[in-house]
Amino acid sequence: MNVPFPILVTLGCLVCSIGAQQEGNECTKSNAKSCGECIQVAANCGWCTKPDFLKQGEPTSARCDDLESLRKRCPDDMIENPRGTQKVLQNKPVTNRSQNSEKLKPEEITQIQPQKMTLTLRSGEPQSFELKFKRAEDYPIDLYYLMDLSFSMKDDLENVKNLGTSLREEMSLITSDFRIGFGSFVEKTVMPYISTTPAKLLNPCTGDQNCTSPFSYKNVLSLTSDGNQFNTLVGKQQISGNLDSPEGGFDAIMQVAVCSDIIGWRNVTRLLVFSTDAGFHFAGDGKLGGIVLPNDGKCHLKDGMYTMSHYYDYPSIAHLVQKLSENNIQTIFAVTEEFQPVYKELKNLIPKSAVGTLSANSSNVIKLIIDAYNSLSSEVILENGKLPEGMTINYVSYCKNGVIGTGENGRKCSNISIGDEVMFNISITAQKCPKKGQSETIRIKPQGFNEEVEITVNFICECECHNQGIPNSPICNNGNGTFECGACRCNEGRIGRVCECSTEEVNSDDLDANCRKDNSTDICSTNGDCICGECVCKKRENPNEIFSGKYCECDNFNCDRSNNKICGGHGDCECRVCKCYPNYTGSACDCSLDTSTCLAKNGQICNGRGICECGTCKCTDPKFQGPTCEICPTCPGVCTEHKECVQCRAFETGEKRETCPTECMYFNLTKVSNRDKLPQPGQASALTHCKERDARDCWFYFTYAVNNSESDIHVHVVEKPECPSGPDIVPIVAGVVAGIVLIGLALLLIWKLLMIIHDRREFAKFEKEKMNAKWDTGENPIYKSAVTTVVNPKYEGK
Repeated sequence: MNVPFPILVTLGCLVCSIGAQQEGNECTKSNAKSCGECIQVAANCGWCTKPDFLKQGEPTSARCDDLESLRKRCPDDMIENPRGTQKVLQNKPVTNRSQNSEKLKPEEITQIQPQKMTLTLRSGEPQSFELKFKRAEDYPIDLYYLMDLSFSMKDDLENVKNLGTSLREEMSLITSDFRIGFGSFVEKTVMPYISTTPAKLLNPCTGDQNCTSPFSYKNVLSLTSDGNQFNTLVGKQQISGNLDSPEGGFDAIMQVAVCSDIIGWRNVTRLLVFSTDAGFHFAGDGKLGGIVLPNDGKCHLKDGMYTMSHYYDYPSIAHLVQKLSENNIQTIFAVTEEFQPVYKELKNLIPKSAVGTLSANSSNVIKLIIDAYNSLSSEVILENGKLPEGMTINYVSYCKNGVIGTGENGRKCSNISIGDEVMFNISITAQKCPKKGQSETIRIKPQGFNEEVEITVNFICECECHNQGIPNSPICNNGNGTFECGACRCNEGRIGRVCECSTEEVNSDDLDANCRKDNSTDICSTNGDCICGECVCKKRENPNEIFSGKYCECDNFNCDRSNNKICGGHGDCECRVCKCYPNYTGSACDCSLDTSTCLAKNGQICNGRGICECGTCKCTDPKFQGPTCEICPTCPGVCTEHKECVQCRAFETGEKRETCPTECMYFNLTKVSNRDKLPQPGQASALTHCKERDARDCWFYFTYAVNNSESDIHVHVVEKPECPSGPDIVPIVAGVVAGIVLIGLALLLIWKLLMIIHDRREFAKFEKEKMNAKWDTGENPIYKSAVTTVVNPKYEGK
């Protein structure tokens, strides 16, 4: 299986190295006085052993720098850069076998590879290795059934009596090597957990119930492969009783975990089934019974009975977790539905544990155990012991179906079937050397398994050249230090580059005088410290900025700048003066001696109208400007300037018609039939297209081209100007007359339309008023005529 993790680690280190350089060189900031101190700063730090490496004013710590910078000043064979190593000491392959193959002893089965190795670590440099895990076929299993025998579990006991034979039959499908044991618990035998009256101590149950005396924990049957013996002994067990609801199960779990010899645990898969229908007491609850001494986590079984329940408090959850993990015990909590939430919270605190729902009478206990075992065994979780100070470990898992886990998920793989093989990449990094540089041992193992990888870690705390040091070397001021790795490591009480000074002489005025250029200057120009009469220059926050010189009077960052760059980026700053690269000059190296930037399109420097200074044209004629003196804002354009001469040469017209032979013969003239025949851009250098108008308002077109020099000018002109034709009078007059007539007709129509609208409005108004005048047709009710008509009744009209 090809795993790209080392590449990822390398890239990660590269990113870290780049980041460190951007934030400042941590190697130079460390002020390392020796090679050993230097290599412990970071993995990218090296030490130069070259004797004459240091410049005037540089401290010994300047020998320590990042490798990239160091290689520019120091030969590779004089750079100390030790690297970490790894060596596998025991690499037994994982076991490949089936249930029907030859039976192996538990210690002959291997599920994890390698088993033992040695790492040599340098500070900041990770060492990575692969760990292989394979879930072995037909792996032995030890199962211990720990049961609550308080009175509420009476009906459950009946179903457990045949558990040994039935469970063995089911487990035979998983392994041919299965052992089972049994233990029971009730509660501490003190008040207020049980009643201590003599009668209740004999029979804690009420009424005619026959119960056994209360007890804390009892190992009924150590682990055995005889299922019938399990059934026989469990069948003889009797229920007991206690007063409070929580039970003393934690005392029992602790004894099962630590009494390995009595319980009979082998170095195989260890399962502890904890069956109860109640809660639990834990550390601190013992105070109710006057028990304050913390649980000691040791075995206290005598004739199978826990004898110290009245003396030691209940264990804490953390203590229990520690002992279960140390003894590789995987716990299955078989509890009733009522207490599921409590034990699920407990499961989250205990690694490699599971919770199953126990029926009211434990009838489903076998299925529960099988399901819980499959759940636990299908997941592998790596754990390591306590790491030494300054050491970190990183996991990356490569599980089934291409699943890759990182971070905390990198410790585990799930859904592992029997015979499956998974890989882990483990990276260990030390950030510093331990005191005295002694070796450390780290153990990595899968939770719940007895197999582990034992890793012996050694540390690189000194360079190889340290072993070649010369104690009391004459180079170090007549024996005041050890000359190693190209520098002096001074004896106690001595300082200086070659240990030439005693610590008592550091503040001497005579020595300070040697650090002044003259009496009017400050000590080391305020840029360094006077140590033993010699200036040791200070370091800047930016490692690329350096003070130097005998009196630290020089630096490489206070030179003239151009474009916000020291020496314009075209030179080196040496003692506050720019040393320019070739083809550059000036105080800031901002003056280029290259004239290519001054060349005009016609090949002339500055178009022949200026001189090239520092790569820029300085126009001698004030009328011209531009990068190559090609622009003249006040000059007439090329077309306007040559218009009259082209006109007189091509058409014999214009203002220069009389003087044409003398003034306008400076160019060659070619006539073309139309505008398409004129030269196009790209066919000639310095080509200008022109369009001008003559006195007759005719347009003529020409091109003006300067070929190789000012004397080689060629003009192409269209032979026929484009003149405007005269206007056509008849259409114009006809159009004007038609327009007047049409406008008049339109005005008459508009007036007529307005009059019609007005008349209709007046008529409508009259009709409305006529309808409202009802008095014209009515009769006045109080009117009486002055004429009275009398008719003779006898008158017959004859």
